[in-house]
Amino acid sequence: MKYDLVIVGAGPAGIFTAFQLIKRGSKKKILMIEKGESIEKRHCPKAKVGYCTNCRPYCHITTGFSGAGAFSDGKLSLSTEVGGELPELLGEKYTQKMIDYTDSIYLSFGADTHIEGLEHKDSIKEIRKRAIKAGLKLVDCPIRHMGTEKAQEIYGAIQKCLIDSGVEIRFGCNCTNLILKNSECIGVKVECSKTGVEQEIFADTTVVATGRRGAEWLERICEEHKIAHQAGTVDIGVRVEVRNEVMEEVNEALYESKLIGYPNPFKDKVRTFCQNPGGVVSQENYDNDLAVVNGHSYKDRKSPNTNLSILCSHNFTFPFNQPIAYAQKVGELTNMLANGRILVQRFGDILDGKRTWERELSRSNVRPTLPDAVAGDITAGMPYRAMTNIINFIKAMEHVVPGFAAYETLLYSPELKFYSNRVKMDKDLNTNIKNLHTLGDSSGWTRGLMMASAMGVVMGDRMADKEALPVVSE
Repeated sequence: MKYDLVIVGAGPAGIFTAFQLIKRGSKKKILMIEKGESIEKRHCPKAKVGYCTNCRPYCHITTGFSGAGAFSDGKLSLSTEVGGELPELLGEKYTQKMIDYTDSIYLSFGADTHIEGLEHKDSIKEIRKRAIKAGLKLVDCPIRHMGTEKAQEIYGAIQKCLIDSGVEIRFGCNCTNLILKNSECIGVKVECSKTGVEQEIFADTTVVATGRRGAEWLERICEEHKIAHQAGTVDIGVRVEVRNEVMEEVNEALYESKLIGYPNPFKDKVRTFCQNPGGVVSQENYDNDLAVVNGHSYKDRKSPNTNLSILCSHNFTFPFNQPIAYAQKVGELTNMLANGRILVQRFGDILDGKRTWERELSRSNVRPTLPDAVAGDITAGMPYRAMTNIINFIKAMEHVVPGFAAYETLLYSPELKFYSNRVKMDKDLNTNIKNLHTLGDSSGWTRGLMMASAMGVVMGDRMADKEALPVVSE
């Protein structure tokens, strides 16, 4: 079985690689391999039953066509300052050009034309002033908010476009390994989840775009096949939930406030991420039964709360080289305390050194939007260094957003972001293994929808250039 191109993973990076090739007029025989289902078959039963059912063999929120992007809040960050280190590889001007072009593709499939964060200049100026006084940096980043439900429609239209254009997509297929010969990738080994049958698929070019879900797998593959890489970063933190009234000024002016700080005493990088005005806190499950917290925001359906994550970046040095395993252990311990679910605790209880009880949540102004979260003690599972960073960052946030560090502010744990060890590549996205490329969050170079999508466009352009196809991305 032979193809011109095999793409492992149907997340944003893989999707836009195939799309850009088609747009450039490529006649390549393309196969996409996706562990999960097509977008119309992805359904989380929690919406009906009210609690996480631990779907098998994978979580429908994180796995399937478009990856976690289809069921996230659907925010597209339109700045090179947010979403990873791709500008280090490709240059800032070129990366911004690719972001702008990729954004035009999303617009062509129906993304909202409104951009958050460009209006309310005076309010943003005042928020920035308070951030500076608190020792935090406010990052300017225009946001295009698709919304969870709209994102699914957009990716559904892209899926149809790819299939109608001749791209073969095999759902329910898990890539178990790469096939190498003399330091050249010549294909992949895949296993059908329904039959358990493994087969070999050969290709002239192989693109691995497995997202955060595939970070641990790719780390193992890099070690096995000596794919050049370096230890990456993991983010460990919590998801914070407050009333909309507390975040009203920031929500209206910025929609998503991206704040960065280096709090005492450790001076580690701590940042806000994935802010969801009127959103809901959600649970995601990984293959190893790890339950992690996330947040969603719908376009038309709003809650009385705003949630966002506070993440501490951990970079490890010699001799430790297992950052993903470290973060997993933190998550597993927290899951153990919550009997396999998500822990929630009030900020004031953390400062008072006590656990939170269910009856206390029922009397609070801030009611959890994750109804099956377990009230308890996050500090019993969170490393001291990360917990200290989080507490001090929240105290700094109080100066930017009065009421953010209130007693009743809710913290959910664990919020973990796994990034693959960063694969070493050149500007043409070549690895040290001939005809093998890694893209998106699985490559360790991007973090999020837009940057991963843009990296896919770059890959599509690079391959189209080799075919001498007409340029359409100028």
